[in-house]
Amino acid sequence: MAEVLLGRQADWPAADAGPGQASGERLGPDPRAEARAMGEAESMAGRCDPSHRAVPTADAGAVQGGVRLLLRAEGAALLLFAVLAYAHLAPGQWGRFAALLLLPDLAMLGYLAGPAIGARAYNAAHSVVGPVLLAAAGFALPAQAALLWPLAAIWLAHIGLDRLLGYGLKYGRGFGHTHLGRLGPRDPW
Repeated sequence: MAEVLLGRQADWPAADAGPGQASGERLGPDPRAEARAMGEAESMAGRCDPSHRAVPTADAGAVQGGVRLLLRAEGAALLLFAVLAYAHLAPGQWGRFAALLLLPDLAMLGYLAGPAIGARAYNAAHSVVGPVLLAAAGFALPAQAALLWPLAAIWLAHIGLDRLLGYGLKYGRGFGHTHLGRLGPRDPW
């Protein structure tokens, strides 16, 4: 009985088998196989029938609630860290900071080639991986660190600002579909 409930076929002893089945010969259809087939058919019908589907309350792949607020708070922390790092690394050079802060947004030009390519270009320019590798290059090339580290700080500041404002990494469905939720008039914050 436990095997049937757990979905496993029991190895029925020959004594329980009907005439001709002790040798493994089947006289008719296996009722357990028919029940499994019916269950699979009903399961597939439920997946195909839209009335049986759960309706998502948010875009698939987007965070919501407290997690969304936490990710935006991380964006604020990243922005604050990057601005403080820049102030330490390049004191008095705020003109360069302002001039380069929006440079990563040039990656949005990728959307001219379509949403999938645009999302890839945007994500490449708005992932923390790029500025961290740039900062690491400053360690590998100490003579260039005075240039690379402030640039990495500006890039991180841009990413932090975007995340704080809700501009998350993009999905290929379109610019408004982000990991932080849907952008546009429906955006609750």
